[in-house]
Formats: sequence, structure tokens, C-alpha cells
Amino acid sequence: MIITAIEAIPLRIPFKAGTKSASSAWGDGNLPAADSLLVRVVTDQGLVGWGEAFGFRAVASARLAIEQLIAPICIGQDAAQIEPLMVNVQKKLHVFGRGGALSFAISAVDIALWDLAGKAANMPLCGLLGGGEKELDCYASLVRYSEPAWVRTAVRQAIDAGFRALKLHEIELPAIRTAREEAGADIELMLDVNCPWTLYEARQKAQELKAIHLKWLEEPIWPPENFDGLAAVRASGMPTAAGENVYTLMDFERLLAAKAVDFIQPSPAKMGGLSELRKIFPLAAIHNIPVMLHSFYDGPGLLAAIHATAALGTAVSMIEWRWFDLEATIYGDALRTKGGRIAVPQGPGLGLDPDPDVIKAYRWK
Repeated sequence: MIITAIEAIPLRIPFKAGTKSASSAWGDGNLPAADSLLVRVVTDQGLVGWGEAFGFRAVASARLAIEQLIAPICIGQDAAQIEPLMVNVQKKLHVFGRGGALSFAISAVDIALWDLAGKAANMPLCGLLGGGEKELDCYASLVRYSEPAWVRTAVRQAIDAGFRALKLHEIELPAIRTAREEAGADIELMLDVNCPWTLYEARQKAQELKAIHLKWLEEPIWPPENFDGLAAVRASGMPTAAGENVYTLMDFERLLAAKAVDFIQPSPAKMGGLSELRKIFPLAAIHNIPVMLHSFYDGPGLLAAIHATAALGTAVSMIEWRWFDLEATIYGDALRTKGGRIAVPQGPGLGLDPDPDVIKAYRWK
């Protein structure tokens, strides 16, 4: 099963007209669209595997890494030898960095190779990983709205859609308090603030947030690799979560050894794909820390998170479901939540291929 072609496919899907989604957690006020990067890997047997790199403003850089760095190493190689091939890619490219857009690009190709492996074996990916659940709980992951009235509306919409757990990306207390008021006491609330604070500031904020009764406070510390600082926030009595911006197995071990988190959050489309991701579950189990995968995307990276969680997760594991009001989604109506839960696709590989009509309509140069 020889790799004959690797294609990077950028997508830009706008928000629906009139949607008050205005802000993102990355400072893009009035965000007009969600950018994604799909990867299509083709073999000499005619099989096609799909992967996804973390997108937004990293799309152009990740695409360049795929086309100029990764594809020349992979084309002509055996697609069935996933881990040896991806280790070779990492070794040859490590001089360019072990994280960021290059890691996103490696993740996308790796996910596509696992999709191919499942298709070649005529098995769903969760079966290749050891079997697992047929349906999983999800939490709605909201963008940053900032305005309390918009937060209230989004929270109510998610709850009405059946979600019993929500994640905010707000940083101001009025918006966070409004979310708790609207949700009530029975809905789990998580808060991701995306690394804004010093340790001193984070400790102060943690005390202010205790009255909100958060399931976890995510990435409160700048820089994100300050694991000791994160541990200090946790020691103050605030449950913490992190891992989206951790890229290597050794750094995940350091994060866990520092006793920095109550929940660990590797990201399939950021940290090396399924080859690296599946190593995190036993590592986390040693430390008795649940894995809650980061999956703030809606393509093959999301499916990789679903299959890995179904096969390797624990009873408390949930899927992060990006609560975006887009004109279209990569899988159309084939992948939807129902009552806050998601069915694990049972087709070969990832179980679903991207909708070709969506690719045709929203592909950009």
C-alpha cells in the first residue's frame, strides 16, 4: 500500500449571516469564517485517507509544511508502516521545531494514514485501537462572545440542544457569571482562558471563580509550559486542565509529573496525530488523570478524537463539540449530536469522508 499522492486542501466556511459569534479566543474580533486544513492521502491501491491539521491562522503554514517538507518524505513509502514512517518524518524535520504548524501538519498526515489503515482492514478506527463505546457524551465548546447578553443566548441554545456540559472561552467575570446564571446549578461549566495570566493573576482569578463552581479552569497561566505555575493554581483548590499546547510525549510526562492538572487535554490535530495520541492514555492512567481530548475542529481531527476516546477513554471522558453556527460543516448532516451525545461512526477507518460538495463550495487557494 504505497503512498502515491498527498494533497493539502484549505477550507474557509463562513458563519451564517446574522450570527452573533463575533469573537474568538485568539483575538480575532468579529471572526467572519472558520478556516480548516484537510489532507488527502492516496495509495496505489486506490484507497484514500483523510486527515486534518489545526486550522485558523495556521492553515497557510501547515499547508506549506505538508507540501514542501512532509509529502516528499512520505510519497513512495508504505502507508501501512505508520509509526516508523512518522518517526522518520519527525527525525528528519525536528530541526524546524517540535510544535506549532509543523506539528499540526504531521498530525494531519498521521490521521490520514490511520484512516487508510482502518479502510484497508475494513474496520472502524476504534476497532483497530481496541474496540470501545458506540456513543459518547459531548460538551459544547463555545467561542468567546464577551458580551454577557450573547453569552446568555449561546448558553441557552446549547442547553436546549441537549448539552449538559458547556465550555466557555470568556475572560471577564460578568460574562462568566451570566453563563452560570443561565445554566443553573445542574449544568457543568468549564472555562478555557487560553493562557492569559501570570501566576499571581491566575491565583487571584481562581479565588474569584470559585463561586462559579467550575468543573475545570483551562490554561490559566502564561506561558503554557509553566507546569509548576499551573500546579500552584491547582493546589489553591481550583481544578485545572491543560495539554492542547503540549506537543511531545516527554512534555506530557513532565506536565503529569508536576501534578499540574486534574484533566489532560492532548489535541489529535496538533500533537502528532493518533500515533502519538494513543500513547497519552496509558501515561495518564499511571497518574490517575482522565484524558479529555481537545478537538476544537469538525473534520477528521474530530473523528480521530471520537474514535480514540471510544477505544481508550474512561467513563468520565467527553468529546469537545465546537459550538459554531457555520454555513456548512465538513460532514454535513452525517455527523451530528443528539441530546448532547455523539454516535461513533462504524464505517471503515474514521467512518466518514468529507462531503465533496462542501469541499467544492468552500475550498480556497
